[in-house]
Amino acid sequence: MSVQQLQVNTTEELLAALSASGPGQILVGSSLHDVPTLHLAPGQSLIGIGPTAALHFKEGQDGIRLSADNQISSLQLATEVSKRAIFNDYSVENLGRLLLQNLVIIGVVQILAREQIRRGHVEAHNIDIVMADARAYDTRPKGYGVEVTPGAFTLWNQQEDSAVTISADMTGLSAGRIGSPVQGSGIFVSGAGDIGGRLVAKRLETKAVYSDGGIVPGTPDRITGGVFTVYGAFVDRVVNHGPVVTYGANDMVLDNWGWVDQWIAEDKITSYGPSGIGFVNFGTLQHLQINAPLETFGLGARGFNVYTGTVKLAEFDRIVTHADGAVGIQISRPVGSIKVKRGIETYGGTGQSLVKGVLTTLSAIALSVKPGGSAQRVEVDGGLITHGAHVNPLEMQGVIEVLNISGRTANTAGGFEPI
Repeated sequence: MSVQQLQVNTTEELLAALSASGPGQILVGSSLHDVPTLHLAPGQSLIGIGPTAALHFKEGQDGIRLSADNQISSLQLATEVSKRAIFNDYSVENLGRLLLQNLVIIGVVQILAREQIRRGHVEAHNIDIVMADARAYDTRPKGYGVEVTPGAFTLWNQQEDSAVTISADMTGLSAGRIGSPVQGSGIFVSGAGDIGGRLVAKRLETKAVYSDGGIVPGTPDRITGGVFTVYGAFVDRVVNHGPVVTYGANDMVLDNWGWVDQWIAEDKITSYGPSGIGFVNFGTLQHLQINAPLETFGLGARGFNVYTGTVKLAEFDRIVTHADGAVGIQISRPVGSIKVKRGIETYGGTGQSLVKGVLTTLSAIALSVKPGGSAQRVEVDGGLITHGAHVNPLEMQGVIEVLNISGRTANTAGGFEPI
C-alpha cells in the first residue's frame, strides 16, 4: 500500500505507515513516545500537525534516517543528547532534495555525503537544537595543526572526488541556550578539503548559538567553532542574526576555512574560554561586517586574526579583550582594508594563546601586524587602548600602506608615550 497522506497518532500507526513502499506524507498528530529509529524511504515525509506533534525516541537509539527526497517539518524530535536526531543513509547515490524545517530538536543533526552519495541538495530552515553533544563523533577535519570537532548541526561533504558537489540553503539555525550550550561545535558546514568534494551554499543564516567544545585547557591540537565554515565550503552569504557565544577552551566563535563572499554578524560575538577567538580566518573572505561588539574574556582569546588566507574588507563595531595574551587584532598575511568604528581595547598582559596548533606567548597588543602581514588600509576610530603593564597598543612588524587612527592611542599602565 502506497502512502499518499496519512495521519498517525500512535507509535504503532507510525511504524505501519512507514513500512508502506510508496512515497507520501505521514502526518503526526500527537506526541509519540518510545519510538525506535525510523528509516524514511525515498519520497517519504514526516509532518507534524498541531503544537503537540513530537517524536521521543528510545533510549540509546538514533532518530530519523533520511534517504532521498525526504521532508521533516513542524515536529519536536528528542533523542539522547549524544545521539543523532536526524542523519542519513549513505547507500543512495543521489540525496535529491532533503527539506528540514520548523523543528525543535534534542540531539545532533548530521547530514554527511560519503560512500555512495554523489549529489544532492539540502535545505534547513528554522531548526532549533536545544541540546546536543557532538564530541563523540571522532571523524574530524584536520588542518593548520588542529582538528575540528563537528557540530550540533553538521552538514559535511566528505567525498574526496572534487566532482562531487552538495548544494545547500540554510536559514534560521540556532543551537543551545544561555548558560546551557551545545557540546562540540555549534553550526558546522564543510567540504572534503581544499581539494575534494565541495559544499556550495547560497545562505547560512543563524539565530542565537551557544556552544562549548569541552576541550581540556592546554590541548594544542583540537578546536571548535560556534559557527564554522570549514575547508571546501563555498558560501555566498553568512549572517548571524542572533548572538554567538562560546564558553570553552579553543572554542572559536566564528571561524572560516572556506570561501565566503559576505559574512555579517548583527549581534554580539562573545568568547569566555582560553584561546577562544572572536573571528578567525584561514580561508578566503571578501567582506566581513561585525555590527556589534566583539568581546573575549579567556586567556589568549584574541579578537580577530588572519594567519592564513585573506580578507578583502573587514569592518568591526568594537573589539575588547580582557585577558593575558589576548591580542585585539593580529594580522600575519596580506589583507585589504580593516575598519573599526569604536576602538580596540585590551586589558591583559602577556600570556599563552593557541596559534596554528602551537601554544605561543603573546602580549595583549591592540593592533599587531606580524612579519609577512600587511594591509592596504587600516582605519580605527576610538583609538587603541591597552591596560596591561608594558603592553604596546601598536605592533608593526609588517606593512600598512595607509593607517588612520582617531582617538587616544596609549597604554594606561604607563611605560609608553601616547601616540
